Amino acid sequence: MKNLRQVVTKAVIAKGKQRTEKEVTLLPPNRPSSILGCWVINHTHSAKKTGSSIEVTGKFDVNVWYSHHDHSKTSVFTETVTYKDKIRLRYRDEPSSSKEEIRVEVLQQPNCTEAIISDCKEKFLIKVERELVAEVIGETKVMITVHPNDFEEEWSFDDESSHHQSHANEGGSRVGKDNSQF
Repeated sequence: MKNLRQVVTKAVIAKGKQRTEKEVTLLPPNRPSSILGCWVINHTHSAKKTGSSIEVTGKFDVNVWYSHHDHSKTSVFTETVTYKDKIRLRYRDEPSSSKEEIRVEVLQQPNCTEAIISDCKEKFLIKVERELVAEVIGETKVMITVHPNDFEEEWSFDDESSHHQSHANEGGSRVGKDNSQF
């Protein structure tokens, strides 16, 4: 036991992952005839720990290219959508100090999976999916084995690896250590 030590280090002590698909309802200024395209851009987010979860607050812009006035005109409608996700954490180690770092990685940026015009023919119904993974980095203890100072790892040395060997080249010249035969 005298050769064991506890080392305090930073490590991922808790992790959580969440995939979300939500429907967003948007009301454009013109009555849509058809949807020509939809894309999601400008995603930003921030995170904080609340109990045994990470709360992620974010926003993104939804852009819908659509025709209106009986398919005679087109426009792009843009709206910023906000969200709040709660990601449950699974702990490997309980926190040993209050100094924790929160990291949120976006595995799947928010993107449109479906865009349709509502039954009332005035709104867009947009399905947006995203996937996030959250990590809590904190101090944890690991056990290591300490070897005595007189411990020497065994190395196997080839005599040839520390000396230059002579090689014959195709012309028959011999190249030695001093390369004087060139």
